[in-house]
Amino acid sequence: MVLQYKLKNETRWKKYPGKSKMKVSINKCYFRLLNEVQTKVLVEKGNYEKVMKRFRQIEFFKHRG
Repeated sequence: MVLQYKLKNETRWKKYPGKSKMKVSINKCYFRLLNEVQTKVLVEKGNYEKVMKRFRQIEFFKHRG
């Protein structure tokens, strides 16, 4: 899965480098989650906590089997 972010006033999505490498606060950004080939949006635009909660749910059920 691919996590992307953009500043709230921008239009272009960027690949998320990691929390420690972000130059701005994560509170000033929107996030979204895509599949590996970046063709399907798994989680629409939302805040970091919402998107990461869904990411963890997907990972849990993916490895549960």
